[in-house]
Amino acid sequence: MTYQDEVLTCKDCGAEFVFSASEQEFYAEKGFQNKPGRCPACRAARKAQRGDAAPARPQRELFDAVCSECGCETKVPFKPTEGKPVYCRDCFQARRKY
Repeated sequence: MTYQDEVLTCKDCGAEFVFSASEQEFYAEKGFQNKPGRCPACRAARKAQRGDAAPARPQRELFDAVCSECGCETKVPFKPTEGKPVYCRDCFQARRKY
C-alpha cells in the first residue's frame, strides 16, 4: 500500500500539521488504528506534562566479595553475611542449573 502525506488539524491548538507517508507506514506497522490528533509540538508538551519520561532507577549498591566456589573477586548486590557462601555470576549460573 502506498501512502501519501496528509494534512491534519491539531485538536489542542488548531494548527495544521503533516502526517507524512513514512509516519503513516510506521503507524500501520505498529498496528495503530487512529491518526494522530495532536501536532508534534502539542504531543511533546503533553508528554512532558504527564511526565512520561521513565524515572531513573537508583543505582544499585554493590559489595566486594570472594566467590566461595572459584575464589575470584566479584561484586554482589547484597552485603555478604559471614559464614554464608557467595558466588560470582558464572558459578551462580552453573549452580542454578541443578
